[in-house]
Amino acid sequence: MALKGKMFRVSVALLLAGVMLATTPSVLAQSSQSQDVPDAPSAVQPPTTKLPSNLDKVPPPSSPESSAPESQPGPDQPNAFPNTPPANAQPSGAESEPPPPMPPVRTVPPGTTSRQNNAAKEQLYKLVITSNFVQIPVTVKDSDGRRVDGLLPTDFIVLENGKKQNLSFFTSDPFELSVAVVIDLGMSDAQVQKVNETFPALISAFSPYDEVGLYTYSSTVSQVSDFNPPNQRLTAVLNSIKTERGRNNGVPVLSGPLAQNGPIVNNIPVGSGTQPVNTPPREFHVLNDAILQAALDLSKREKTRRKVIFVICDGREIGSRASYKDVLRLLLAQGIEVRGVELGSGALPVYNRIERFHLPREGYGNILPRYASATGTGQVLTEITRNSVEDAYAQITSEARNQYTMGYTTRATASTTYRNIEVRVDRPGLKIYAKDGYYPVAAPR
Repeated sequence: MALKGKMFRVSVALLLAGVMLATTPSVLAQSSQSQDVPDAPSAVQPPTTKLPSNLDKVPPPSSPESSAPESQPGPDQPNAFPNTPPANAQPSGAESEPPPPMPPVRTVPPGTTSRQNNAAKEQLYKLVITSNFVQIPVTVKDSDGRRVDGLLPTDFIVLENGKKQNLSFFTSDPFELSVAVVIDLGMSDAQVQKVNETFPALISAFSPYDEVGLYTYSSTVSQVSDFNPPNQRLTAVLNSIKTERGRNNGVPVLSGPLAQNGPIVNNIPVGSGTQPVNTPPREFHVLNDAILQAALDLSKREKTRRKVIFVICDGREIGSRASYKDVLRLLLAQGIEVRGVELGSGALPVYNRIERFHLPREGYGNILPRYASATGTGQVLTEITRNSVEDAYAQITSEARNQYTMGYTTRATASTTYRNIEVRVDRPGLKIYAKDGYYPVAAPR
């Protein structure tokens, strides 16, 4: 019995060993497959991409030149895609056509343009402007010298050479100013220093939309600054003029112990055997030349602005090359007004009347009022004190900016014939200030 029990246990053990040997390959296969499955994503570390193990065996990318021949099969190689025709294949029955010829290109020498472009530009930019339009600024004052506002076009009558004109333009709106300020540095030093003290008031008399150019004159004319807004640059230029000094010679001394030739005995200088001939130094106040230079520069400014020459002087004109007639012709042709302030002896009522008579070697004293009257601005302001000069600045710029502006179309052609203008107001007791006439000139192109 014991032997049979041992035999039974041995057989059971052998049976279990056989079962285990039979199941071992499947278990090993399952374990190897389970190792190839990636782990689940972790909440702590991001998943990593597993690169293929044969990465070092992937061939590098080839260049377009090297890959182009391989992309198309040769005549002896079969096509990898039999349903796709090659790139250079043509449809059956179609003949190869050459590309169309390139049109001829015409060139021009460097620095020139074609004739067609020039013709197009001429048609685009060519403007024809007639010069038959006459513009008249008009100032109306009452018997007390105050400006009269609120008039209508029906209140005015304009005559050209005695014939009534139909107004085609009328406005009372203020205009922007282009002003040429002309200062006489040949005045006495006291007058020049008085003018220097009024420069802040002169700048404040203009608006930010105006433009001001500065000129000085004595024996010659100098343009100190170009036309610029009344800003800090103009203030700096006026401050530089303050270093200029006026005339200090006083009455010329021709004889006596104070003469330039030294002590004189019996009208003969000591050490000299002849009697000298002394002549007083001649003064120059080239007012005509200064107004001419300012008018030439103003003629180049914009036509939408009112052009004014503002002269600050003692009223004398001596030694100019330009004549009054020629300068006035330019002023009337360009529509430029002349306004001014006279100081010194020109501001004295009695002496002012005496200077209107021309004396030899003394020049003229009525040139500036004649300019103002002919250009339609009225009389020149004659002031003595500093405060009156500063008030004159504000009055002149205000009147120049706030004028009635009217215009009409005339039949007069460009010529040298002077055309007379007369402006009337259908109201009694009013004074009208307007230019006396004009010269019809051709419009610039």
